[in-house]
Amino acid sequence: MPKALPGNSRDTDTHDRIRHDRIDKTGAVTLRVNGKLHHIGIGRTHARTHVILLIQDLNVRVVNAVTGELLRDLEIDPERDYQPRK
Repeated sequence: MPKALPGNSRDTDTHDRIRHDRIDKTGAVTLRVNGKLHHIGIGRTHARTHVILLIQDLNVRVVNAVTGELLRDLEIDPERDYQPRK
């Protein structure tokens, strides 16, 4: 659920957030959307890399926290637990 916000800021329909995380040894990062945990595949070459997740509703960008390189840009499919690389 989106965090409670003061005043008229509740008029917006988007849910924006930023997460700092680390890619696990299998090359994926997890993200909870609408109470359901999703695994986002990034690639084993980026294992243990610190990343920043920029989330706007179902749109997610995964950025390397050190270099600023965009590692993945995707839209979460709510029907799938694992979001594979295409």
